[in-house]
Amino acid sequence: MIRFACFICLISTTLVTGAPAQDAASRFVIPADGAMIGQGPVHREDWFQNLWRSQRERFAATKSEDQGAVTFLGDSITQGWDDRLSSEFPGMKVANRGISGDTTRGMLNRMDDDVLAIDPACLVMLMGTNDLELNATPEMIAANIHDMIEKAHQHDANMPIVMCLVMPSSEKMRRPATKIQAVNGLLAGIAKQYPQVFVLDTYTKFAEPSGDAPASLFPDLLHLNDAGYAAWATALRPVFATYGLVENEADSFQPEDGFKLIFNGNDLTGWGYRPADPDFAKQIEEWRKKDPTSPGMPAVETPVAFDGMTQSPDGRYVAKHGRLIVTAPVEGRLIQELSTTQQWPGDFELRLEFRASPMADSGIFIRKPQLQCRDYKTAGPYNELTKYEPQQWNEIVVIVKDNVAHATCNGEVLESAMKLPETGPIGLEGDRGQMEYRRIRIKRSD
Repeated sequence: MIRFACFICLISTTLVTGAPAQDAASRFVIPADGAMIGQGPVHREDWFQNLWRSQRERFAATKSEDQGAVTFLGDSITQGWDDRLSSEFPGMKVANRGISGDTTRGMLNRMDDDVLAIDPACLVMLMGTNDLELNATPEMIAANIHDMIEKAHQHDANMPIVMCLVMPSSEKMRRPATKIQAVNGLLAGIAKQYPQVFVLDTYTKFAEPSGDAPASLFPDLLHLNDAGYAAWATALRPVFATYGLVENEADSFQPEDGFKLIFNGNDLTGWGYRPADPDFAKQIEEWRKKDPTSPGMPAVETPVAFDGMTQSPDGRYVAKHGRLIVTAPVEGRLIQELSTTQQWPGDFELRLEFRASPMADSGIFIRKPQLQCRDYKTAGPYNELTKYEPQQWNEIVVIVKDNVAHATCNGEVLESAMKLPETGPIGLEGDRGQMEYRRIRIKRSD
């Protein structure tokens, strides 16, 4: 299958652009500019006219069978999933609404018929790269995407929307990094208006240090190869799991001899909020004085336990199918800490696994000091790790002896001698992006 964002399609039939007629066939003709909602360019070449019509006719033909599917909306990069959607997400009903060469204005005009008419269980959006190639401004692109999200919100305010950031490309493809970054900055701002929107950072995950696309995943510096789609699927899977669309089996893990689970996998028993450490709270306050856009931290006046609860009252921490999920904050960044209600003095070994969304920023508090736990490859600080696997499960082991912690990730040293106070809880920080923890267990040495 051809998967180019802009290509010459050798189809003999030529459609004339104009106001849509009333018959079923012509309603899929691209309307005249004055009859279209939104702003910015659309392709009007014969190849695209024919492709837009044929794809939309096919979407209409599968409307009944696609009801309630996880729906992917976009251009050639989305259309290019082909059969990979079913193979990457087995058991999850999917519908592909990508049209090669389409722009955000085209997608906005087909949103009702192609997407909302099938009442998606979740909507995955990736779009905007073709607009840039056609000289649309970042503001035009963002405005169209905002209108699409507003349509989805009006249709169903609870429908999850995964907004994938515009992927990297190249100046050679008339898609410079500076413009892509400008679009993505606007999209992050839009997402803050809609709690149902999860921003998946598919720019930083793929971009080279230069900001351009790596040829190893984007052979033509625009379209993904098989490895690129596999990486995109890996980034999406944890988000789908949080929405209950995949990975709904119970975790059958049993701790090793001598280890005790301190998260039971079913609810937040043994965990809760406690007032922030005064020094840490003061540090946050100082950050915000210098930069009002830096993340805040909700005040906790008195300790509160979440025994028997499957999520914290604010929804930031969720227990689901063996995973303790730190959900992404609507604000973009918001610092919080979930702590054990039990103190942990003496020597012990802590083991757990974590899975981070792209650019996620979290941390593990050990009595008081924080061990940074992030999407290490993109968010650091240990971004030179060779065994860390992005968006996969990775193991942290912390050995505490004589109030000093030695910590590793998949066997590689993170901290060799982190000094600790004599006692304190174990805590999990939330800051940016989604983080999941599981199999949290401790073995005391005494």
